[in-house]
Amino acid sequence: MGELETEEQKTRAEVATYLRDLADQLDGGGDVTLDLGGSTVRLDPAEPVTFKLEGESDWSQGDTEAKQSIEFELVWWREAATAAEGRLDVRE
Repeated sequence: MGELETEEQKTRAEVATYLRDLADQLDGGGDVTLDLGGSTVRLDPAEPVTFKLEGESDWSQGDTEAKQSIEFELVWWREAATAAEGRLDVRE
């Protein structure tokens, strides 16, 4: 299993631009390229794609702030005869 994850602060406008670019790539039907913390990952989503959306709020008594989040996840299955065929295509 391969996994890459990045976390950085962005403005709402920067996030919206990133999501629009991702949406355009998905709509285009070809490869999707993601920038994950200085690495570039190329993926080729297969049909169908499962779209998971989760909203969450976390607040504890005595806190003065509540953490809220939205998580998006896209999942698809791709045929792979070997582990190498199933790996992420990562370029540094």
